[in-house]
Parts: sequence; structure tokens; C-alpha cells
Amino acid sequence: MKNPSKHIRVLGIAPSSYGCGFALIEGESILVDWGVKKVKGDKNARCLSHVGNLIAHYEPNVIAVEDTRSKGSRRGSRVQALIQEIARMAENEKIKVKRFSRKQLSIGFLSNEHGTKHDMALHLATRFPDELGPQLPPKRRTWENEDYRMDIFAAVALAEHFLRGRE
Repeated sequence: MKNPSKHIRVLGIAPSSYGCGFALIEGESILVDWGVKKVKGDKNARCLSHVGNLIAHYEPNVIAVEDTRSKGSRRGSRVQALIQEIARMAENEKIKVKRFSRKQLSIGFLSNEHGTKHDMALHLATRFPDELGPQLPPKRRTWENEDYRMDIFAAVALAEHFLRGRE
């Protein structure tokens, strides 16, 4: 029997140029697991393999991903294709897929559609201080690359946003 737990399990997946951030939230917002899988080479194939392992291990009810089809999405074609493959994989496993735009997340967490990723990460680090506090990178300067740990916060935001919508 798949997912014998009485609580819903939501797996947030946040692909990026580094690889793939993930977060599993169960029940009433219990952060069970989180991290980033850095990949090299065929990034999409390696990320898909990692997501497949997460699905097999945690048996989530829902997978939450970014809606790259929404107006204003600035995701590259590789990440867009990867998100499509993740959605296809989930649907093949009979797992519901929910997509949220960056704007929806900003409004949902910050009540401001122009909030930054760092603002959202700071909010989530405050919400989960023991789990995410040590992962919070310093605010990025304009000339710096984004810290790979931001993928964790993106994945948590996706999963948490789905659960908030159910309340």
C-alpha cells in the first residue's frame, strides 16, 4: 500500500543550474527532509534519477514544482524541460502535481509580489529555525552568483505553499 501514513506528504522540487533542491513536508508542516543534489554532466537525467529515488523512498501524495509556463517565468529551456519530465514521472506514479509561479509564492509568503528570494528564505528560516536557520546564505550582492542553498528554500516554499492552500 502506497503511503500508509495518515498524513499528506508533499515533495517540493526546485531545479536550478546547480542541480535540484528538494524538501519533504508531512502533515501539518513538519519538515521531514531537505537538501540540494548538485549534479554535473547530463543534469536533467541525474536530477530525474534523484527525484525518482525521493519518490520511491518517501512515497509523496503531491509534488510541488515551479510553474514555468506562467507569464514572467525566466527559467531556461533546460530547467523547463526538467520540470516537465518531473511532472510526467509523478503522473506515471499516480502522484498529483501542483505548479506555483514565483509570483504566487511571493504573495503567499510575503504578501508582496515583488519580494525577493532572500526575503522568502529569511521568512522560511524563521519558520523552521532549527532545520533551515543554519542553511540560510547571506544576502546576495548584485555581482554574485546565487548560493546553491537557495534551492532548498525554493523547494520548501513550494511544498509549504501547497499545504497553506489546503487550510
